[in-house]
Amino acid sequence: MRAEGIEPPRPLGHDHLKVARQPIAPRPRDQRKKRLYQGIVTAMADTVLVHPNRDKPEAKATKAVVILLLVASAALILIVTIGGWSELQGMEIVSFGYAIVYLVMAYFVSRWNRGVLPVAAGLAVLFAVVAAVAGPAWFERDKAGFNDPALDPSILGLLTLILVPVQLLLVAFAMRGFQQQWNTEIEVRRDEADRYGPDARGGEPQTA
Repeated sequence: MRAEGIEPPRPLGHDHLKVARQPIAPRPRDQRKKRLYQGIVTAMADTVLVHPNRDKPEAKATKAVVILLLVASAALILIVTIGGWSELQGMEIVSFGYAIVYLVMAYFVSRWNRGVLPVAAGLAVLFAVVAAVAGPAWFERDKAGFNDPALDPSILGLLTLILVPVQLLLVAFAMRGFQQQWNTEIEVRRDEADRYGPDARGGEPQTA
């Protein structure tokens, strides 16, 4: 018996019959991936994100009104704070903080930031309650025997009471703007983005 086994040795050896199972060379696979990646990059370069709801006239009007109400609220708060400085008894910092927060939110609303709208509505409800309580208190100081602040107490009371309807309007328009879905995005081709205004495009077309 031979050492190699029962079968006689074959000088040419065996050929591998399962050629299809041999590993594929990496280069063709890398080239396919590269072509696929290039196709995806080309498609993304031709696509931009737009916000169609921002281009609507009612959305622009709502944004303008919300900004106006926020700035007006901050201005009224500052006037009352400075005019009644000597009688606020430590509430000056809170009033200044409210005014600064309103101005910051007005900036974000001008940038079509939808997230600050419910926050503005919540703060407006709180300040409307405070103003409704503080307004009559200023009128009660418009009598003899009370220290007079920088502004007449009756003027301060009137300005404080004006803040109440301003805050209620701010609540209504802020929630209206929140319902208009300013953050909705759609993908369009770059040549179709010209149909939308600069507000919908965010100033400049953004590559997806």
